[in-house]
Amino acid sequence: MSSQQSVTSSITVAAENIGGIDSTEVTLAPGVNVLTGRNATNRTSFLQTIMAALGSRRSSLKGDADAGRVELSFDDERYTRSLTRRNGEVVFDGDPYLDEPELADLFAFLLESNEARRAVRSGDDLRELIMRPIDTDEIEAEISRLEAEKRDLDGRLEELAQLDSELPDLEADRVALADEIEATEEQIADLEADLEAFDLDVEASRERKDAIESAFADLQEARTELESIEYDLETERESRAELKAERDDLAAELEALDDDPESPDRLEGRVQELRDRKRSLDTTVSELQSVIRFNEERLAEDGFDVDLEVDDEAVGDDDGDVTDQLLADSDDVVCWTCGSRVDRDRIEATLDRLRSLRQRKLDERSDLQERIDELSDRRKELREQRRKRGEIETRLEAVEDELERRADRIEALEGDLADQRARVEELESDTETYENAEYGEVIDTHRELNRLELELEDLEAERDEVDARIAEIEGKIEERSDLKGRRETVEDELTDLRTRVDRIEENAVDAFNDHMDSILSILEYRNIDRIWIERRERTVREGRRKVSRTAFDLHIVRTTEDGRTYEDTVDHLSESEREVTGLVFALAGYLVHDVYEVVPFMLLDSLEAIDSNRIADLVAYFEEYVDCLVVALLREDAEALSESYTYVEEI
Repeated sequence: MSSQQSVTSSITVAAENIGGIDSTEVTLAPGVNVLTGRNATNRTSFLQTIMAALGSRRSSLKGDADAGRVELSFDDERYTRSLTRRNGEVVFDGDPYLDEPELADLFAFLLESNEARRAVRSGDDLRELIMRPIDTDEIEAEISRLEAEKRDLDGRLEELAQLDSELPDLEADRVALADEIEATEEQIADLEADLEAFDLDVEASRERKDAIESAFADLQEARTELESIEYDLETERESRAELKAERDDLAAELEALDDDPESPDRLEGRVQELRDRKRSLDTTVSELQSVIRFNEERLAEDGFDVDLEVDDEAVGDDDGDVTDQLLADSDDVVCWTCGSRVDRDRIEATLDRLRSLRQRKLDERSDLQERIDELSDRRKELREQRRKRGEIETRLEAVEDELERRADRIEALEGDLADQRARVEELESDTETYENAEYGEVIDTHRELNRLELELEDLEAERDEVDARIAEIEGKIEERSDLKGRRETVEDELTDLRTRVDRIEENAVDAFNDHMDSILSILEYRNIDRIWIERRERTVREGRRKVSRTAFDLHIVRTTEDGRTYEDTVDHLSESEREVTGLVFALAGYLVHDVYEVVPFMLLDSLEAIDSNRIADLVAYFEEYVDCLVVALLREDAEALSESYTYVEEI
């Protein structure tokens, strides 16, 4: 399985003052590289060197050095890392292969201290480790964003459906307006013809006729302007009323928001602090479990086989025989720390205290996780509240500014309206002077013509509005197919996000179970039928509420010599079986999280508990999934491996 940046050239690793290495330069090749030699030959230090160059911070500086450096070169690229001791701490710098090494530390750098291997050995929470690289907060935020977009799309599609139903009525209005306009235009044409028929030259001078026509033209223009001002004023008042209603709604919404002085940034620091404490507790629990298991094994074996020699010069033969008899009859064991005999009850009492301490640490870790979850929820709530408050305040400020502008505009229009009404009244008074018996019919005709012309303007304006609305609706309806397509995309993305965690869990379990079946078949552990993970739901308490959480249960099925099957626990696995199970669990994480697309290397160390033939089979199995596999082995364990591999015997 190749990574996105497969290794195609030789690999050069140069290091100074890393782990136990003074200075070295080693060339590796794509495929399997085997570091062989006796113990204490810097094989693990060399693996830490590769880890440092790839971006890990789990490498150590040589004890007697203040600075060290690593250089990794392959495929015409060069990656560097420096380690410097400052104030008792090691500071990392340089240009490594990875900016964020968490995935590689968990599932690619499989040294003895690797968390995936330790989790299996210690019976820790396997689900938590597999899901640790997944940012569930980010997934939830993306789900919230997509849900909001989906609601907006649904609203727009519903609006378009309503607009579509509005079109028939608008089409009917347009036809009716066209008929009414046509009828009005015919009436206007008839009145204009009547005016032409009047012979004013006989009864009045040309100047008098022009004065009448000019007076009515001015009056018509003034009335048109008056209607325009009234319309603008009404529109501005309606807009102001809507803005006031929006302002009241925003003010009420702002008042409803709690003015919480608590800072989400401070909560973030608290969450990080609690996570650091939890990681520290994880380490403590793991170490306590190792100590307990070691002491239980020693106690079961009655300690070490130590000869208690008796000084012949200080004690006679008879006394020695009596002492031997007393020791033989006692319930003492040989202490594996000092070599003296100690009462078994004292050791068991100490073990009980250690077990109680481990349980307290586990309870403390659960309490910390509960507090972390509570603070994370609170931090998310505060951030959302702060964002919403900012949006409301910004909009409220914009509404206040717009209300002020509307008030100024209304005041100006009210002044214009008063002036225009006075102007119309003045013109109407002027036209009344022409109303006498001699010009009454002409004046009435002018007045009716003026009314019809104003009515025609209103009808044409209304028709233009209907045409514009029809065009607007038709334009929006054309967007419907795009909106439906986007809604389907959002729905698919939501489904993918909502099921992503479940799919990762299911894939991890399936990958482990499949690879575990294959490995057991290849390695042929005699009395193990199956090692598998069961994914199940359990109810846990988070704060004051109970929630459903997924758990990974590791099952071991064995067969007795008489063919009877029974379920065992991980504590009863041999060291070899535990190591193989831990490595397969790490491989499952490596594949589920596509770590091969992040880093093309995998490192294996501390395989001494597995016999050489099984190591060879295991390496061959892992080789299929990694571009460059680097394995540290003792010489006798490396003998069973393929001769086609690259071997490094001196570092």
